[in-house]
Order: sequence, then structure tokens, then C-alpha cells
Amino acid sequence: MRKTIIVSFLCLVLLPPFAINGLSQTKKRSSGKRPRTTTSAEQQAATAEHQGALQLADQIKNLTKFIYLLGGIAKTLEQSDAAIRRKEAPPSLIESTEASKAKVRSSFQSVRVGLDKLEVDFRASPVLQAYYYKLAGVADGAAKAEQMAAAGQYDQAGRNLLSVINRLTDVLTDMK
Repeated sequence: MRKTIIVSFLCLVLLPPFAINGLSQTKKRSSGKRPRTTTSAEQQAATAEHQGALQLADQIKNLTKFIYLLGGIAKTLEQSDAAIRRKEAPPSLIESTEASKAKVRSSFQSVRVGLDKLEVDFRASPVLQAYYYKLAGVADGAAKAEQMAAAGQYDQAGRNLLSVINRLTDVLTDMK
């Protein structure tokens, strides 16, 4: 028996280190997190949602730029209208004022058309329909602003577009 213990001890001492590591029992540890595989439907939904968010962001950018420019134009138009009412304006000012008013009305119409298209896109997409309920009506807000601009109420029309921007921003934040 003593010989057996000595032989066992000598075997353990003489074994190479990698053989000793192999004898010990260790549990192989995994990270616990498996890579998530996305299906093509999930990828398409994510892509559609991303595209919808980009459309919203583009509309917000366009509207804020338009409102910024409208502020200066509206002030000029109001001053020109006041001069025309006092009959102090030369004919060239009257013509340029009318041309500017026509451009502003056309721009309001373009804004409304863009928002109509945005609503239609969100309503038509199964992925974006979840966000449509908050988006619905922004084109109506733009139509009201268009009517106000046609009536010469540029400041109020711009304020109405600000509420449209607020709604678009709310939808965008819901998407993220």
C-alpha cells in the first residue's frame, strides 16, 4: 500500500501541467447572453419605422425653416400693407407685395401637401399605423394656417404651424 501511494504521488508530480488542468473538473462558463437573431420581418419593421422617423424629422426641419423665414416676410408684408392702405406706396411696392403674398400662399399650400402625404404614408404602413393616431390632423392644422395666410393673418398662421410642429415632435419622440 505504501508503494501505491508513492507511485501515485510520483505520477502526479511528473505529469505535465496541461494534463493536471484536464483532470480537474471545471464548469465551462458562458456569457449568458446569446446573440439575438432578427427575422426579416423584424428588420423590415425597423426599417419602416426608421424611414417614418426620417420623414417626420424632415417635415420638422422644413417647417421650422419656413416659420423662421415667414417671420421676416410677414413683418415686411404687414409694413407694406400699411403703406398701401395709407396710399404712400409706389406701384413697384404694390406689385412686389402682391408677388410676395402669392409666394407665401404657395408655400403654405406646399406645406399642407407635404403633411397630407406624411399622414397618408403613416396610415398606409402597417408598422407606422400605431403612430398615426397622434399624427392625424396635422394636415388640417396646415390647412387652417393656409387659410389664415390667405386672409393676411401671417402671424396667426405661423403660430398655427408651431402647434403642428409640436405634434410632429410628439410623434417622433414616441417612435424613439
